[in-house]
Amino acid sequence: QVQLVESGGGLVQPGGSLRLSCAAQGSFFSINAMGWYRQAPGKQRELVATFTSGGNTNYADSVKGRFTISRDNAKNTVYLQMNSLKPEDTAVYYCNAEGKLVPSTDFGSWGPGTQVTVSS
Repeated sequence: QVQLVESGGGLVQPGGSLRLSCAAQGSFFSINAMGWYRQAPGKQRELVATFTSGGNTNYADSVKGRFTISRDNAKNTVYLQMNSLKPEDTAVYYCNAEGKLVPSTDFGSWGPGTQVTVSS
């Protein structure tokens, strides 16, 4: 089993910054893709930023230039630096990881979510 442990959410004023972290824990062979999604009240879950299986980054248009995803492969951790936050960034942010438990078995996991609220 692969557990994703998220941290770093909270309340911030518009224009402020937050940094989210997500660490993959447990036994697995490899992680092929890992990143962040978010879900605002009454809306569908949407991609925010991810590392793809090819090693590239993929950002939602709404966060380009404000958010930066990074990773520490040695720690199986991804980070999301969020700058110039707007009220419309308010949502529950979920970490997602996909990979191999063993070479022949895929996995896909979601974290429990961390609340980000942007409000004055």
